[in-house]
Amino acid sequence: MQDNQRRIPTLAELTPRPGRRPLLPALTSRQELALLCRTLHREGYDDHIAGHITIAEPDGTFLVNPWELAWDELTASDIIRVDAAGQVIEGDWNVTPAIGLHLAVHQRRDDLRVVIHNHSRWGSVWAAAGRIPPVYDQTSGHVDEDPRLYDEYAGTVDGAIEAEAAADALGAGKWALLKNHGVFIVARDVRQAHLRAVTLEHRCRLAWQVEVLGGGQPITDPASLRVVRMSDQLGMPFLWEAMARREIRFDPGVID
Repeated sequence: MQDNQRRIPTLAELTPRPGRRPLLPALTSRQELALLCRTLHREGYDDHIAGHITIAEPDGTFLVNPWELAWDELTASDIIRVDAAGQVIEGDWNVTPAIGLHLAVHQRRDDLRVVIHNHSRWGSVWAAAGRIPPVYDQTSGHVDEDPRLYDEYAGTVDGAIEAEAAADALGAGKWALLKNHGVFIVARDVRQAHLRAVTLEHRCRLAWQVEVLGGGQPITDPASLRVVRMSDQLGMPFLWEAMARREIRFDPGVID
């Protein structure tokens, strides 16, 4: 293969030609977070009011969805801001008791902007089984790394010791299954976070369905899939924008 065939195009090279309508309106970080919650809720991140997403801001604070609201109802104006100690400094709602898990990872990984934790429908199945789901198709292979398995779950991750242990287990990884608990995903931006979260849930769902049928032939080297070269590094161009547009069509108030 020639070098120019191996090179991954930039997002700028892949964007529509000048003069076409923008894929999304300009969004604030709060609007991005609200849209991320809405899109992922539709994908199976829907365990009632459980789950939280943090976005690191340049000033050292963090935006996070409020504890009291389900992911499919919150809007941009509901997003709260916390300081480095996890104390609410802006907003009218409360922060999740498990904010320490996010802060522990953010403190270790300054390359990350987004941290997601939830008890997704299919991710929780594999977490409960203490198993990593195989890759059976292209969509499952958008991220060329198996999730880490954190198997020391002690009931919650809202204590400092538990949060630090879970962060240590993630290490430099992209995502993890917390045994008997749920999923944990990190990313450098919202687009990449969305892709990783969607990919993990799809991978868990399809692997369960294949195994119910009696099993299949897993792809043993997901990095060999051509799609990997244009997916995780770029956050799968245009997927985030398409799913965010869908949420805005369904409820324009999400970005208010």
